[in-house]
Amino acid sequence: MPARRPRRIRLAAVALSLAALTTSIHAQRDVDALRAQAEQGDAAAQFNLARLYVTGTGVPQDNADAEAARWYRRAAAQGHAGAQHSLGLKYDTGIGVPEDDAEAVRWYRLAADQGHWEAQFRLGRMYANGTGASQDDAAAVRWYRLAADQGHAEAQFNLGQMYFNGRGVPEDRTGAARWVRLAAAQGNATAQVTLASMYETGSGVARDQTLAARWYRLAAVQGDASAQVTLGYLYDDGRGVPEDDAEAVRWIRLAADDGYPEAQFALGNMYFDGRGLPQDPGEAVRWVRLAADQGFVKAQFNLGLSYDTGTGVPQDSAEAARWFRRAADQGDATAQQNLGVMYANGEGVPRDVVAAHMWLGLAAAQATGAARGSARQGQAMVARQLTPTQIAEAERRARAWTPVPEP
Repeated sequence: MPARRPRRIRLAAVALSLAALTTSIHAQRDVDALRAQAEQGDAAAQFNLARLYVTGTGVPQDNADAEAARWYRRAAAQGHAGAQHSLGLKYDTGIGVPEDDAEAVRWYRLAADQGHWEAQFRLGRMYANGTGASQDDAAAVRWYRLAADQGHAEAQFNLGQMYFNGRGVPEDRTGAARWVRLAAAQGNATAQVTLASMYETGSGVARDQTLAARWYRLAAVQGDASAQVTLGYLYDDGRGVPEDDAEAVRWIRLAADDGYPEAQFALGNMYFDGRGLPQDPGEAVRWVRLAADQGFVKAQFNLGLSYDTGTGVPQDSAEAARWFRRAADQGDATAQQNLGVMYANGEGVPRDVVAAHMWLGLAAAQATGAARGSARQGQAMVARQLTPTQIAEAERRARAWTPVPEP
């Protein structure tokens, strides 16, 4: 008896192969029948055939995007709302047709006029952004509202944003909270984060840290990195949840592991301070560097400070100046002041009192309180070493300077 088992298995495998072949043949027959209906002018068949080209199901994939657009167009021309929306999306994204925002608006409008909620939402967004049509907040609100009234979560959120900012409607934070809450209740993570922030600050709703933490958590469990890091902050501070450093680390690490720079910076600081995990300056610098490499300005400044003081890395004034410069170029006032001092002293960079005057002046223009006084004092000390011509050059450079955010 045991010797017969392989034969039964082989027979079963053959049966499965025949079943798969039969299914494949039936599926192809279904595609052929659908194509025949589409060729005869059936709009629903044309729309469904286009969708097969989009998904790559049972149809040739050579020039599939263009074929999908062709069939969507034939159905759209007959008034099929789904095809009109899909053709608009093709023009919106430039897939299968040349990108053309005005054409996208035209097809979205035809579908939206038939009540297609996704087309209504997209048309509202085009008006809000002034893409493919003149920027018109009132029109954006009208189309967002039509989609939102049908339960479209993104339209509800965007309508809430319009109320929050007073675009196309009078500013109404309470009305904003109502629409954002509807989107959040449907699981829209961005809306959940926004509603949490509104509860945290008391904007449009009564301030409630517990409800803020609840909405942040709902977004965090969906993988929203901004919600994860903010929930970590709440556990770190004990706001709306019991203070718990280990929980703070857990949520912040989830976002950091996902490459979110603010979380990487925050996790680095927790390693520096030994909060919720063992103190480890080397590991702290590793996480801060990951954030700094992504252009996170606070991390760039802190990494410069680590090199300046030799904390977690060997002391290196040139590296300190390099990181201060990257933060300074993005407009960080403290980095600008530190860089100015380094130019004045020739630490990590060649001594350049004109550059020192410029950077200290930029820092003083942004800073407040004691920091402003310190920057002005440093600038005055440098100015005593300059000629009037050099001071004029430093001031000219400062006027010409503009921040350059890193991508």
